[in-house]
Amino acid sequence: MTTQPASPDDFLAQGFVPLDAQVLAQRATIGHLPALDIPGQSAQGGFAPLADKDLGLYAVVDSAAWVQRVLDGGVRTVQLRIKDPGDPSLRAQVRDSVTASRAAGAQFFLNDHWQIAIEEGVYGVHLGQEDLATADLDAIARAGLRLGISTHAPWEVCRAWPLRPSYIACGPIHATAAKAMPWIPQGNANLAWWCKELAPLPVVAIGGMDVERTAQAASCGAAGVAVISAITAAASPEAAIRSLQQAVAQGRQRPPHPVPAMPRTSLQSALCQSAVPGVAS
Repeated sequence: MTTQPASPDDFLAQGFVPLDAQVLAQRATIGHLPALDIPGQSAQGGFAPLADKDLGLYAVVDSAAWVQRVLDGGVRTVQLRIKDPGDPSLRAQVRDSVTASRAAGAQFFLNDHWQIAIEEGVYGVHLGQEDLATADLDAIARAGLRLGISTHAPWEVCRAWPLRPSYIACGPIHATAAKAMPWIPQGNANLAWWCKELAPLPVVAIGGMDVERTAQAASCGAAGVAVISAITAAASPEAAIRSLQQAVAQGRQRPPHPVPAMPRTSLQSALCQSAVPGVAS
C-alpha cells in the first residue's frame, strides 16, 4: 500500500502552488479534504438539495430568449448568465426565464445576481469564487434557493464544499474561450478524481465541451455537463442539444474513467503564494 505524502513540500515538488500543496498535504494527513474559511463570511451553509441530481446536459446561455429556446429543445437544466448588473432588461429576463423553466419542469439557475434570484423566486443561483465573500449566503439558504459554486483547484473546492452547496462545478476541463483564466485545463483524470472525492455531492463539468468530451465527462461521473458555445454557436442548436444529450447517456454506459490517486496541478500562475487561511479539519 502506497502512503500519500503528508508534507506540503512533496506537493510543491509536483508543481502545486502553496495553497494547493497545503490542503492536499492536510488531506493526506487527516484522510479527507480540509475546510477553508472564507474571509468576511460566517455562513454555515446547508443549501437545499437538487430536485433532480441527474443534471444531465446543463445549458449556459445569456438571454431569456435562449433559455426558452434550449428548454424547447429538451434541456432541463439551464443557467442564465448576464454579467452586466446594470442591464436594464435583467430583471425582466429573469422573470421570463423563471416562468419558462417552471412550465418546462426545469431546474433554472441564475448566475451571480443572488439578490434578484431571491426576489424573483429563482430555483437556484450559481456563484463564482469571487462572489463567495460578498454574497449573503445565509439569505440564499433561508430563501430555499439551490446553490452551485465554481471551482478550479483544490483550495477552491476546500472553500466550497464545507458550505454544503447543491452542486460544485469543476473546470475548465478542457481549454475554453469563454473567459480568460489562469487555470490549466483539468482534463478527464482530474474530473474523475473530483467526482469520487466529492461524492455524493453532484459535480458539474464545464469548459470546452463538445459531443465526445461530453460523453467522456459523463464516464468520469459528472452529474451534469455544462455547455455554452457547442449549443449557442451551432448551426442548429436543437440538433446540437439532441447530440449532446445522447452523448451524456452514452457516456454513462461506458466503463468508468480511471481515477488517479491524486489530481495534478491546475494552476499555471503562482497567484496564491500565501499560507492557507482558516484551515480546519
